[in-house]
Amino acid sequence: MVGWRELPVQKPSFAAVSRKKKNVILQKILVEDYAAEGKSLARVDGKVVFIEGVVPGDVVDVLLGKNKKDWAEGRPMKFHSYSEMRVQPFCPHFGTCGGCQWQMLPYAKQLEYKERQVRDNLQRIAKVPLPEINSIRGAAETKFYRNKLEYTFGNKRFLLKEELNDPEISGQQDVAGFHARGMFDKIVDIKTCFLQHEPTNAIRNAIKEFARSNNYTFYDIRNHVGFLRTMQVRLCVSGELMVNIVFGEDNVEERNRLLDYIAAEFPMITTLLYTINTKRNDSMFDLEPVPYTGKGYVMEKLVTAGGQEFFFKIGPKSFFQTNTSQGERLYQIAADYAELTGSEVVYDLYCGTGSVGIFVSPGAKKIIGVEMVEAAIEDAKENASLNNIADSAFFAGDVIDICTDEFFEQHGKPDVIITDPPRAGMHEKLVRKILDIAAPVVVYISCNPATQARDLAWLDEKYTVTKVQPVDMFPHTLHIENVVQLKLKTLA
Repeated sequence: MVGWRELPVQKPSFAAVSRKKKNVILQKILVEDYAAEGKSLARVDGKVVFIEGVVPGDVVDVLLGKNKKDWAEGRPMKFHSYSEMRVQPFCPHFGTCGGCQWQMLPYAKQLEYKERQVRDNLQRIAKVPLPEINSIRGAAETKFYRNKLEYTFGNKRFLLKEELNDPEISGQQDVAGFHARGMFDKIVDIKTCFLQHEPTNAIRNAIKEFARSNNYTFYDIRNHVGFLRTMQVRLCVSGELMVNIVFGEDNVEERNRLLDYIAAEFPMITTLLYTINTKRNDSMFDLEPVPYTGKGYVMEKLVTAGGQEFFFKIGPKSFFQTNTSQGERLYQIAADYAELTGSEVVYDLYCGTGSVGIFVSPGAKKIIGVEMVEAAIEDAKENASLNNIADSAFFAGDVIDICTDEFFEQHGKPDVIITDPPRAGMHEKLVRKILDIAAPVVVYISCNPATQARDLAWLDEKYTVTKVQPVDMFPHTLHIENVVQLKLKTLA
């Protein structure tokens, strides 16, 4: 029998445990299967328990965080035995830093679970007829695949369990790394991160040591004081390297001394910037990065399946696919699903800096991009000009407001719609607009198969799902991208 205890009294089963009780621990639970979003599951007394940080085959004690009528949720407190499918994580910071969740799983198993997540979401939520779902496209490189990383400097180091009761170790340390999982004020002091190629670790560690040696203050996020705050590193396939150091105070002498040191130590940095942020949050949208060396931006390259190269100007606030090589594969799939013959008008919704539309442009007659963020539209126009995309136009605003009959008369009605919304998916009004427009083909790129599935259920009024292709953009994480082709039911 599975044993329960509410500290310190033992309970025999779910039936004897009040759902309002706290500190309930479920003992020696066999983790049976993968659930979704990085969680696995067990079944106790017919009730599903979702558990984070475990894999099928683990036997664990679980501390419940939520205990509902039909399900419960918790985290492991003790491992009695480990699953045979586990592998040794390659990063010493795994489990404390929130960057990767699945390093303990073989990559093939990660892909299997991600593909299953797409299939389950589309079948369970969309509930529409589906074609055979293609096997997931895994990444050739499962380490050093990110072109952009953001590091945090702070004055409170996250302590490991074995360090908590050591009087010789204090959490009051100036460190550089990532926020500890679930903690806004504790920083994991990263020695080596395997998400981005060098010199990313060398630059971060050099800045940390220089700041410590010169008695610079590191940011205190609780009290909102301190000089050294955050840093972004973008390393492009083109070889260009951008570093933007964010300061919490405007101290010209200390700032220039650090920037001069970094510029001299790392001559491979093609553009070095700084940003002054005295706000209470780290968002960059309302800040103005200042170039210190170089041109203030980098150029990145994407290559089509036919070998055509496109270049993109990326500033410190620009959005761009974080995994360049997998981004190429994602866009190649989108181009394939668009089925362009050279005569189509393509509407790129949520176009951002225009990367998808520009990538598929060789097969299109005209590209129309629409995006809410005005700064992104300016980048899109510049990128279109940079790549000599003459038949293109980009507009800032809401698709619902922009795509009127008058707009279609001027720019042409879409033959193909490509939509790449944020994790929340498309607003129902936008889905209704797409149904009204009734373009023959819709290509839906999603970073959240659950909200994509909801939108597919709405689109089922006029569209048939004809192709599905999951893509893994972020190995060792729970994130998954999915590309869906839809065609008007009268054409499918």
